[in-house]
Amino acid sequence: MTFTTTVFIGTSLDGYIARPDDDIEWLTSRGEKAGDLGFFEFLDSVDAVIMGRNTYDKVIGFGKENWHYGARHVGVLSTTLAEEADPRITVYRSMDSLLADLDQRGIKHVYPRRRTSRPELHPRRSRRCVHHQRRPVLIGAGSSAS
Repeated sequence: MTFTTTVFIGTSLDGYIARPDDDIEWLTSRGEKAGDLGFFEFLDSVDAVIMGRNTYDKVIGFGKENWHYGARHVGVLSTTLAEEADPRITVYRSMDSLLADLDQRGIKHVYPRRRTSRPELHPRRSRRCVHHQRRPVLIGAGSSAS
């Protein structure tokens, strides 16, 4: 089965997605004043959201009111997270099991969060797209978008 992976990413003017300590306050602190820059419209277009353990921990740290994924399939790639940790997610122990399950579910459009956008999630049978939103902020150091 062929599926599309689309990355939706916000970066600072100097190309960073987080500060050296993985803090993203520069991106989240503006709240509604910053707008969503098309994020929710984009999210409505995907069948599944895939993320790693660190991103999952960051997302649940925002609180239940900020779980924007609704009923769509959310997978977390982790070797340490308990499989029953959260009824909203499916925990995968390997990329192979994740890809097999996406096929079985008939998933057509995947949103990989942060580090799960690595090459293994983009087999030859997938197409890859990027939505890039640059924010008018300089960070100076941190995790880059590339």
